[in-house]
Amino acid sequence: MRRRKMVSCGVLVALAVFIAAFAVMAQQKAPENITIKEFPNPTKGPVEFSHQKHNVDYKIACNQCHHKYQDAKNVWKEGEPVEKCSKCHTEMTVEGEKKLPQDQQKLNLKLAFHGECQGCHQKMKKEDPNTKAALTCSTCHAGEKK
Repeated sequence: MRRRKMVSCGVLVALAVFIAAFAVMAQQKAPENITIKEFPNPTKGPVEFSHQKHNVDYKIACNQCHHKYQDAKNVWKEGEPVEKCSKCHTEMTVEGEKKLPQDQQKLNLKLAFHGECQGCHQKMKKEDPNTKAALTCSTCHAGEKK
């Protein structure tokens, strides 16, 4: 009888752990598509971004875009929380941002997005001139300014 209770308790604990792990994994699944619209006073429309295309179809690792730097090294690991870029990139200048002092440029949200996205797209274009990686403003900023 006592053994049966212990086995039952063990099964319940294992089930609870499994359910909790499943819930955490389900919460961390990236949305298939997101709309990037973090600027308070945008000069262009928002960017529609497909995780499906970038991560699954193009096989781009999560940590190529998502990052958390410590000692000049990206220490972000898949499964860790993903923060909005504007949490760290708090400098919101959208016109004349390249004239900012270097320390402010590192915090500039527009430069952060463009550095990540355009840099990768330009690299892909060099590697494969036939790639469909967007290189013009209107290709990514297809919508109306909001």
